[in-house]
Amino acid sequence: MAQQKHAHKRSLGFYSADPSQHTLLEDTQGLATGALVAALGFYFLNQVGLLTGGTAGVAFLLHYAFGISFGLLFFLVNLPFYYLSFRRLGWAFSFKTFIAIGLVSLITEVEQKFLLIQYLHPGWAALMGGLLLGYGLLALYRHRASLGGVGILAIYIQERFGIQAGLIQLAFDLCVMVCAFFVVSPQIVGWSFVGAVVLNIFLAINHRSDRYIVVR
Repeated sequence: MAQQKHAHKRSLGFYSADPSQHTLLEDTQGLATGALVAALGFYFLNQVGLLTGGTAGVAFLLHYAFGISFGLLFFLVNLPFYYLSFRRLGWAFSFKTFIAIGLVSLITEVEQKFLLIQYLHPGWAALMGGLLLGYGLLALYRHRASLGGVGILAIYIQERFGIQAGLIQLAFDLCVMVCAFFVVSPQIVGWSFVGAVVLNIFLAINHRSDRYIVVR
């Protein structure tokens, strides 16, 4: 009985005694740190003109083409996907995702005032940017949040038309990379592809339900 009371007390405090649940404090630090790390990954990519897949890739393309703030574009590009998110994945996931995207958009705007890199090789930017985005997304995934709407759209198309979500995501990312040839140099597109590969390999290895308890 005493053990149950102690576990209940912990669940109302700093961390949850139930490994399948998170407290408000745990979710708050998870979203905050995930957004910080992901924003740093975007900073590395942006420093040398690289891009990535998903809605972030679209935001980068518009940013490089028209000089509009990446943070603002990243926030706006994701807005149309929230309706599908609420319908398919529920309000909790959608709300956390909205907060995470808002944080990343804000941090990417202010972090350049606190961080200045004088020289950065595109290859190193691709490697570090991909890894940092992977770590950031992994933290957000563990707290039932995300950073983009393309995955939500892919799930919807899979359920509606039977096309695999992974193929939809891949096709969208390939379209982003093809469009990039009209905005940046082929070399930049090549390094961007390297960064995308690093990101996806990292997530494929580390985001596995058979290696840790997934929060449902």
